Amino acid sequence: MEVEISVMAARNANGEVRTYPAARNHHENQILAWSVLPAGVSDEIEVQAESIAAKVIADLKLEGLLCIEFFVTRTGELLVNEMAPRPHNSYHQSERGCVTSQFEQAVRAALNLPLGETKLIAPCAIMNLLGDLWLEAPNGQPNFVAALGEPGVRLHLYEKHTPRAARKMGHLSVVGKTSDEALERVKRAFELLK
Repeated sequence: MEVEISVMAARNANGEVRTYPAARNHHENQILAWSVLPAGVSDEIEVQAESIAAKVIADLKLEGLLCIEFFVTRTGELLVNEMAPRPHNSYHQSERGCVTSQFEQAVRAALNLPLGETKLIAPCAIMNLLGDLWLEAPNGQPNFVAALGEPGVRLHLYEKHTPRAARKMGHLSVVGKTSDEALERVKRAFELLK
């Protein structure tokens, strides 16, 4: 495998379909560690991945969201890894980087409203915050003050009151001029949490 990407597709009851640009994902211990938009894959792979996602959601006549994760092989083949019919962790950054977030799009699709534009406004990245950060912190709390001192970083907590190892408790998000810049900045903020 060369890289893992995901594509979010949306469909309403009228049959209107929209896809988001592909996100590049990185897992650690089989849990999404970070995701960045755009994925930085070739135009050919981008078009193919979005086309597959649009066809699958249309063929299933699914009303709502469908995220498809793909493995991109070294030879440029796309292999479907997983499908999730819901908002997806790999598109949490759509709230900051896309014209319409996946959350608003889910509401539009469910109410059979016109689907929103999915165009990328700015490259963006997220870094997941697992319960380990709380469990390993000297005072039981990650250093949010330091992380939020990084320009443009936002903290999103999921209102889960009990941290456990490997449990997603929230994420950091940031936008940048490029995908690499956004990813570098969110990683830097993440390190400051420790």
